Amino acid sequence: MPKGSPELTNARREEIISACETLYKTMGFKEVTIKEIARYTSFSRPSIYNYFETKEEIFLAILQREYWRWTEELDRIMESYDSMTRDQVAETLARTISAQPQMLKILSMNHFDMEANSRMENLVEFKKSYGATLDAVDRMLKKFCPDMTDQDRQDFLYGFFPFIYGIYPYTAVTDKQKESMALAGIPYVYMSAYDLTYRCAKKLLE
Repeated sequence: MPKGSPELTNARREEIISACETLYKTMGFKEVTIKEIARYTSFSRPSIYNYFETKEEIFLAILQREYWRWTEELDRIMESYDSMTRDQVAETLARTISAQPQMLKILSMNHFDMEANSRMENLVEFKKSYGATLDAVDRMLKKFCPDMTDQDRQDFLYGFFPFIYGIYPYTAVTDKQKESMALAGIPYVYMSAYDLTYRCAKKLLE
């Protein structure tokens, strides 16, 4: 890690992360390279390696940022409401998730490889953000669904979070994919990220 204050180091890391995030909005994972990221920052390609050893570490940092954003939004909502019906909880989860397409897009990648190609310290920081989101959803269930047992909440979390990984491929369907489904004779019903998430959360909360 290059010398400098923690604030400067964090600012430089954030610049790299933001550049990668911007590129990923219009490019695929394979297309986003360290060289391409460098073009959108004030760094040279070798300088980026002072902060991230692999491209996967940068994407993991984006996902870490997304989890913190989601957690902060859930905390804000919990502070704003004294009560919610289960349907409203499902709606809230669907609305907040569908507002983060970048998170859903990254989650749809090969998560195993992304974590495998990241250093332990980066992975630990990422897991902290993931754990905070798990805790936020659990606290939401405790507050607004007080009749749920510890086992009920655990069952929800272990059903809901793995489901999130598959939202993007089912809701961000290209014309090519739609055409191939039609040619294969498979009926396709489009659903938005909100619709799909709402239905899943509502079902798990029954």
